[in-house]
Amino acid sequence: MSKGKTKKNEYSEKKPPDEFLRVVPLGGLGEIGKNMMIMEYVTRTSHDSIIIDTGIMFPDNDMLGIDLIIPDFAYIMDRLDTIRGVIITHGHEDHTGAIAHVMEHVHAPVYATAMTRGLLEVKLDNAHLLDQVTLVTIQAGDRIKMGPFLVEFFHVCHSIPDSVGLGITTPVGLVVHTSDYKIDHTPVDNWPTDFGKLTDFSQRGVLALFADSTNADVPGWTTSESVIDEALDDIFVKAPGRIIVATFASLISRVQQVANAAQRHGRKIAVQGYSMVENVKLARSLGYLDIPSSQVVEIGAANNLPNHKVVIMTTGAQGEPLAGLGRLSTGQHNDIEVEEDDTIILSSHPIPGNEEMVYRTINKLIQRGAEVIYDPIAPVHVSGHAAQEEMKLMINMIRPKFMVPVHGELRHLHQHRKMAVDLGIPPENIAVVENGTMLTFTADSMEVGERIPGGYVFVDGTGVGDIGPIVLRDRELLGRDGFVIANLTLDRDTRQIIGEPEFISRGFVYLREAQGLMDGAQDVIIDVLTSDGDTSQRTIRRKIEKQLGKYFYSELKRRPMIFTFINEV
Repeated sequence: MSKGKTKKNEYSEKKPPDEFLRVVPLGGLGEIGKNMMIMEYVTRTSHDSIIIDTGIMFPDNDMLGIDLIIPDFAYIMDRLDTIRGVIITHGHEDHTGAIAHVMEHVHAPVYATAMTRGLLEVKLDNAHLLDQVTLVTIQAGDRIKMGPFLVEFFHVCHSIPDSVGLGITTPVGLVVHTSDYKIDHTPVDNWPTDFGKLTDFSQRGVLALFADSTNADVPGWTTSESVIDEALDDIFVKAPGRIIVATFASLISRVQQVANAAQRHGRKIAVQGYSMVENVKLARSLGYLDIPSSQVVEIGAANNLPNHKVVIMTTGAQGEPLAGLGRLSTGQHNDIEVEEDDTIILSSHPIPGNEEMVYRTINKLIQRGAEVIYDPIAPVHVSGHAAQEEMKLMINMIRPKFMVPVHGELRHLHQHRKMAVDLGIPPENIAVVENGTMLTFTADSMEVGERIPGGYVFVDGTGVGDIGPIVLRDRELLGRDGFVIANLTLDRDTRQIIGEPEFISRGFVYLREAQGLMDGAQDVIIDVLTSDGDTSQRTIRRKIEKQLGKYFYSELKRRPMIFTFINEV
């Protein structure tokens, strides 16, 4: 392997070469989720680009009211005429969820496999964009020309069918993007990762490898999905009543495994939850799910069958309160209720940040009498991402000149880098970067350049990007200590208070039981009004809010948001 030249932070300081490849990750680096990347080939006379994935990220618990987070793709807005294609590697939300937001502006074909295309169509149709977007169905093995880029799609194992990685031939060299992958020799669909194509890339010589880092801190090999079959059989034999399985709506391979187990043990299967129903319908129509029609029943019919003859697939394995399992745990489900002989399986691992919600849901289900099974109690879920030994195998198969760990938090990216160094890739040829960092490649060099502004774009209801850190901080303060409104009337001429101040409080104290506290607050207001100084309404309002803040903290060690309204008569 030849050693390339890597210089750091010189992109904006030196004259760029006559032609170069620039890669800018817009999401997925330094975080789990909202994967998106733009790849640009630039010469003195031309500028062409492609986009890889358009994902979302789900909000943390402290992001109150936020529905989801999309990448900040302001960088592409003045490059729209350069985009030759949008490639979606697979159907998970962290790679597809922002498609409507992006395609509202981008007018280039979208390339996806059949399963992924079907999921994209639903999203684009819901956004009333389906008729405006050109969708091109591809399959593993296809070679598609997109301007100066020749994109070769190769199959990778992941936790959703029809996942592909990318081999992208550019005028400066071959780039390999693994997408999300694992090395599974016994996958449920009997379609392992394409080692032949990876070997072919290596023989041609790979300029740069962009490789999934999600499980870089997990030693060994990711367990094959085939182990789940044995675990399901054991559970099905022991379960006295209904079996309810919660997983991701897009985890089609798990649906197939549950359906196979149900068939082996003489149970009917019912699918519940809009996204799960739609995805199962799509997968069956495309041939990715093989479930006899005689085995599938509606949820209403399942309720009329003996409990030991029923399996129900639902959503909500991440503890989402409005999803199927969440509503079951609170007794608010419209169609089914938890019964004491139910066995509930959570076939997923909590997304980082969701652990509290997941365990709270499990506890509520147990309170209702259900037997709840989840990993590590039983091997009912395996990751769809490569562990350390698989990552090492990928690096050794590809043997790239340069490497960029992608898809993971910083701790994952750094761990992936350490593995690559141990395998002989020079440290200076590995770029650990975060979203917005420009990477510039020539045939024999990689430079880490400046970082463009960008961060989270919050989606709240129909609003996109109108909620920022200040609003979230206000929501956090309101949620923690509530608010107090002080409403008072002043004589316009004498600046004396008329009557008594009126207080309104929410989330702070119960006013009927805090009369002494509010009497003290009245005294604070009187002291402010009788003190010397500026008597303008603006100054009085600020002084009252400041002094009330000090008073409430001294009394209760709480910091409510305080608003003062002054009427003059």
